[in-house]
Order: sequence, then C-alpha cells, then structure tokens
Amino acid sequence: MKVAVFPPNSLILADLIERKGHKPLVLQSEIRKKVVDAEIDSPPLNITEEDPIKGLKYAAIEVPSGVRGRMAIFGPLIDEAEAAIIMDEAPFGFGCIGCARTNELCVYYLRKKGIPTLELKYPVTRDETVEVVNKINTFLDQLEEENG
Repeated sequence: MKVAVFPPNSLILADLIERKGHKPLVLQSEIRKKVVDAEIDSPPLNITEEDPIKGLKYAAIEVPSGVRGRMAIFGPLIDEAEAAIIMDEAPFGFGCIGCARTNELCVYYLRKKGIPTLELKYPVTRDETVEVVNKINTFLDQLEEENG
C-alpha cells in the first residue's frame, strides 16, 4: 500500500513503512527525479517554471509561489496516497519542510482525503518512542490485513 509520510522527508517514517512491505511516499523520491546534474548544490534549484503552475491545483494563485512550488511536489504524493502517517510536533531536524503554510496545507489535504490515517505526537522519552513505533507497526499491519 502507498503510505504518505508527514513530514514528507522523514527517513525514520519511510524506513518503518518499507520494513513492513509498504511504499512510503516521500519527498526524497520526488526530488531525486528532478536532480539530473551532479553539479547542483541544492535540489530546489531544479524547480522549473511549470512547477508553481502545477501547484495551482493545490493552492490558490494568491498563495506565495514557494508554497505552490512545494505543493507541486507534495500534492501528487498526497493524491497517490492510500494511507498516511502524520507526526505532529516533530522537531525541525525530524523532517521540517521549511514552510508552515505548506505544512498546514499538506495535513489538511491528507485529512480531507478520507484515507486511513495515523496521527501521532512526536515522542520525547524512550517509553513514548517505543509506544509510537508499536502504534506505527500496528497501523501498517492493519493496512495489510484490510488490503488482503
């Protein structure tokens, strides 16, 4: 099953999903498609003129172009998602995508989609971490059972 991850560049969540046999829908796979030159220092330089236009499907014209540009990448991942895991209150290093409005828009679209969704608060203790991993594994196991 295709599982959207939020924050969309969380390698931790992506790894847990892959280990359970599902496909994580993450930013890294989309950016990789855009990075075609080893000389490029930063993948955002690969955003084309068309990307903000594609983002109009997910954000109004009045929304800053940076949000539209990000949504041109994140929106199709959300469209493709059959399930989602959302980590709330994650620290910056866990996978922040750098734009609070884009974050809000992504979470809004994931919730609105009506797919199986697991929302968790970022753990701060060892016990909370074990509990979060167990909840994620249970959620992913249930997806597999439902999908047969």
